Amino acid sequence: MSEFKNATVVKKANVYFDGKVTSRTVILEDGERKTLGIMLQGEYEFATGAKELMEVLGGSLDVRLPGTDSYVTYKEGESFEVPANSKFQLIVKEVADYCCSYINE
Repeated sequence: MSEFKNATVVKKANVYFDGKVTSRTVILEDGERKTLGIMLQGEYEFATGAKELMEVLGGSLDVRLPGTDSYVTYKEGESFEVPANSKFQLIVKEVADYCCSYINE
């Protein structure tokens, strides 16, 4: 899906790592929550509460998921899932555009 219809966008940005990662929260009509964001070059670690589906909309991300020892590159059009209550690492070598969906199971 290339756009969200009947959605609410929270005006205040989510800003992480001194502004190198930013996103906006989008709440769909059914209450589903997503974030749309940009990551600048750098290395980052994120913690999850809910299970997450990360879609790479532009650029690429080198991702080390929980329980793995190596990084896997995800490019535009690809996605990956991160378990709830875990941490994952990213290496961003070029500006990356992403959509994160929070999955409550």
